[in-house]
Amino acid sequence: MPVIAVDKPLNLTSHDVVGRARRALATKRVGHTGTLDPLATGVLVLCVNDSTKVVQFMDADSKDYLAWISLGAGTRTLDAEGPVDDTADVPPLTENGVRAILADFVGPLAQVPPQYSAIQVGGVRAYAVARAGGTLDLPARNVVIHSLELLGMYESVQAAPHAFSPTPQGWTPDAEGKTFPFPAPLGQFPTLLVRARVGSGTYLRSLARDVGAALGVPAHLSGLVRTRVGRYDLSAAANLEHLAQANRIPDLDALDFPRLEADERLARELRQGKRPQHTAQGRQVVTLNGELVAVVDGDGAELRVVRAWA
Repeated sequence: MPVIAVDKPLNLTSHDVVGRARRALATKRVGHTGTLDPLATGVLVLCVNDSTKVVQFMDADSKDYLAWISLGAGTRTLDAEGPVDDTADVPPLTENGVRAILADFVGPLAQVPPQYSAIQVGGVRAYAVARAGGTLDLPARNVVIHSLELLGMYESVQAAPHAFSPTPQGWTPDAEGKTFPFPAPLGQFPTLLVRARVGSGTYLRSLARDVGAALGVPAHLSGLVRTRVGRYDLSAAANLEHLAQANRIPDLDALDFPRLEADERLARELRQGKRPQHTAQGRQVVTLNGELVAVVDGDGAELRVVRAWA
């Protein structure tokens, strides 16, 4: 059973979605390719049964988000779970000024993860310490932000657009489009609507905190929708309640790498774990008669097997 992209509902953890998928699909072997917080919705990619082998190749996929960043109010969780524990008046802002601030975050950067995260330090989860009232010294992690587009500035998250449609540029406000559910707002705070494309491991909650700090005010993420993971767009994601009837993507189509068609000899050697000579360079998906054989790394001289399929 192959890969399924689902639209994660509000207030469910990614683990909750996996549990429901296990029951709906009658299997214990279900994994996902990137956690979504309970207060976030959107694309969560599930890999079922033997397709769990492809998870390692999808974790690094870039991801698109719609993020609502509310200014002048900070929370320990960095999102709308709250409560608000820090407030400040928001100075007058211009769209050009905000765009200049956002531009400073585009590219490689070191980002400090949220205290309320699953990161482990010394075998202890950060969120467990945070829920007990403590904090951990979380080192900054290297992440990449590919783009940040300001779609609008609003007097509150309630006044910001909540309905969107897919376009070639990404999901865009559209009163006739898909309406996204939101967590209960923590108050009336000026809100930025940002369309983001980020690399693996980027926390949008941390981005909200850091954008606020750059503007001189506390901030929190008041809404988040993941609209794309790799090649999987929200427009094609399945409703969790109809998972058993969802469109299923074959493993081969789930792997977003160049394809290399093998002959019988090459396929046999790769499945035996050998390093056959080949001029291919970079990561490749190797097929035989259209069937998945292996994922390999080539250096221009030989192929090294990363994962093989029988």
